[in-house]
Amino acid sequence: LRPTCLFAMLPLFHAFVAVSVPPAAAKAASHTSLRMKAASSFATTCPPALEGLEPESLWRNFATLSAQPRPSKGEEKVLQTIKDFADELGLEWKQDAVGNLVVYKPGSGGGESAPPVLVQAHVDMVTEANEGVQHDFWKDPIKLIRDGAWIKADGTTLGADNGIGAAACLALMEAGSDVALPPLECLFTVDEETGLTGAYDLDASMLKSKAMLNLDSEEWGSVTIGCAGGANNIVRLPVVHEEPAAASVPMRITVKGLMGGHSGIDIHQYRGNAISMLVRALRAAKTAEGSLQVAGVFGGDKHNAIPRECSASAFVKEGKEEAVQKAVDAVCSELKREYGDFETNLQMITERVKKGERQVLSEESAEKLLSLLELLPNGVIKTSHVVEGLVETSNNLASVAPDPDSPGTYKVVASTRSSFLAALEAVRSKISALAKLLGASVEQDEPYAGWAPDKSSRVVELVRKEMEELTGKEVELKALHAGLECGVLGSKMAGLDMVSFGPTITGAHSPDERVQIETVKPFWTVLLRTLEKLAKA
Repeated sequence: LRPTCLFAMLPLFHAFVAVSVPPAAAKAASHTSLRMKAASSFATTCPPALEGLEPESLWRNFATLSAQPRPSKGEEKVLQTIKDFADELGLEWKQDAVGNLVVYKPGSGGGESAPPVLVQAHVDMVTEANEGVQHDFWKDPIKLIRDGAWIKADGTTLGADNGIGAAACLALMEAGSDVALPPLECLFTVDEETGLTGAYDLDASMLKSKAMLNLDSEEWGSVTIGCAGGANNIVRLPVVHEEPAAASVPMRITVKGLMGGHSGIDIHQYRGNAISMLVRALRAAKTAEGSLQVAGVFGGDKHNAIPRECSASAFVKEGKEEAVQKAVDAVCSELKREYGDFETNLQMITERVKKGERQVLSEESAEKLLSLLELLPNGVIKTSHVVEGLVETSNNLASVAPDPDSPGTYKVVASTRSSFLAALEAVRSKISALAKLLGASVEQDEPYAGWAPDKSSRVVELVRKEMEELTGKEVELKALHAGLECGVLGSKMAGLDMVSFGPTITGAHSPDERVQIETVKPFWTVLLRTLEKLAKA
């Protein structure tokens, strides 16, 4: 079951409507420089954190996107801003029923008669904040900070994934008439981060291009030519509650401080999973003189993020608090030794609370829940025998919490990825079998398509050549163990020649997300030079 993106807030007349451009607007769209004055709906100057950075047009547009709320399934405001911007530039646009927006820019600088090229980025972002950071992603702007050679946010995800790519599309929209460009179809997709829903439901009739530049890669100096497919698994486990034992006190055990990160791109690093770590602590605490009853487990909230934090509420026999504390501390020490200098901020906090849950899980229910979390596949399952270093199949234990839609049930989400559909389904079959053994149900959505590498691709060769000429270094052609929209878009547009590249972004999907400043300008340069070559086609 794929999540469906409902744009109830969007006026109905926006769907499938092309804006006609009056002569005055067409005249206003005649530019002569990449550093043109921005349309009034967008920032005209960069904020202090971005001041002086090049290319100015890209960073300025990134600042505008950062000022707009754009959580997945909440992209209405940023899409309206982009439409207003297109109107002021005199550019036509179309929007489909789910919100995907295409802005059409005529060719320029000699590229007027070239075949059109699709340039694509998604506008939504992952919404994660550090504990204690108050930030409403549906209302508040992202606070940008320059940290030496990097741009990051103040305690939240930055949204450089894929805000830098979207900002590059906007900078292309405002490029001057002297810039050699083929006709462009700038595609801004929605709801990528929660299941590629926008790409799935795209009305491809809006697009005519046979070549696509996807701007959603995160390692400068490499070119992405393929990606994994994937699907989600939702396990629902019925549980029974009962009164806590007499003479027991409420406590909370929390795992925090982990790196987290993208469940595809970062999975090969074997980063700590807060849910798995908490289960180890709970197992140890339960055996500490049989003194702990589990009341609730809560951790993770994004299917595509490695959970950084997880907590459990519990009741402990009065007088046994110290025994539980020692058991949890011992597990924490063991994990710190296992992860060495990698998860350096790992913390396990055991604390007594004033008010706990009213009930606890029955012993049988607690055992089933902990067993489910222990036995679900987690991390790298297999690496490729063909592409050295490529993770081929993985599963991410993503989240656990009481199901808000089904009282008396726990909802556990796991995300499976693989380069091969059969391998992906084999893992999901194991998840189904485990759920059945524990008396749980499982809901498994339709897998999204992967993207098979094609080293003979023309656009791959163009980008590779431009990047090598600019950097003087050999460029790595790579496939990602992550779901790019390329796979889905390629399945909807037969014969689409695709490539993906971008600047260096680390810590995506976590508050550690940051973009390396010095990689943004060369990324922009390669984009322009590639489009210049395509303008001569």
